[in-house]
Amino acid sequence: MNNLIKIVEGEARVVERDPWEIRDADDATVTDNSILPLDRWQALTDGAKARAAVLLDPDDDPEALLPWLDRIELIALAFPSFRDGRAYTQAVLLRSRLGFAGDLRAVGDVLRDQLAAMRHCGFSSFAVREDRSAEDALKGLRHFDQIYARSVLNPEPLFRRRGAAGA
Repeated sequence: MNNLIKIVEGEARVVERDPWEIRDADDATVTDNSILPLDRWQALTDGAKARAAVLLDPDDDPEALLPWLDRIELIALAFPSFRDGRAYTQAVLLRSRLGFAGDLRAVGDVLRDQLAAMRHCGFSSFAVREDRSAEDALKGLRHFDQIYARSVLNPEPLFRRRGAAGA
């Protein structure tokens, strides 16, 4: 079962085939489609050529990627538990302050109830937990398309967006 949801041209959909594969730090097999933990990624990245995808654990500093952000296609942010929200902060930092424009993927303990909040923090793809349905999770993502507070998607709060539309 493929449990990846991706935002494509503003629309969320379940992706049938995803070329990316998360590798452990000690996994000897590394391909162009490997998502590597930060330490391993740094060891294999030389000054000019950055690897295409990296996995950040909650304790990792996203600013360590700053010299390569324009060359990274995908950053996966780990949710070791649904109770651990540090990846939300990493996502906002990567999108808002560091200007990362590539695919920002939530991985790990990713559940339906989290997807809308993740989307508003800047995530663009979601690897839903294997024991859950991606189709069901997709409904949760579509259910909350408007929020009151400002977000990475909408820097103006809802009352200002509505006020500007009526002006």
